[in-house]
Amino acid sequence: MIAEGDLVVGRYVFRGTHQGEFYGIPSTGQQVTVPNIHICRVENGKIVEHWGNGDDLGMLQQFGTIPRSEPAT
Repeated sequence: MIAEGDLVVGRYVFRGTHQGEFYGIPSTGQQVTVPNIHICRVENGKIVEHWGNGDDLGMLQQFGTIPRSEPAT
């Protein structure tokens, strides 16, 4: 975590196993690792704005529901 002024930034990695339906995708049993970053603006000790970004495409590729693209040559 990094904080400066009224902004706090955190980066984390979500790890888990796809064991149940997820947004209509049946369980695959695949283990996934998904990096995320979140930015929050804090005012008077409370979060008043939040922006987040996670690698959803990478997660779906790890489920095996979307093929991984080949590197450009």
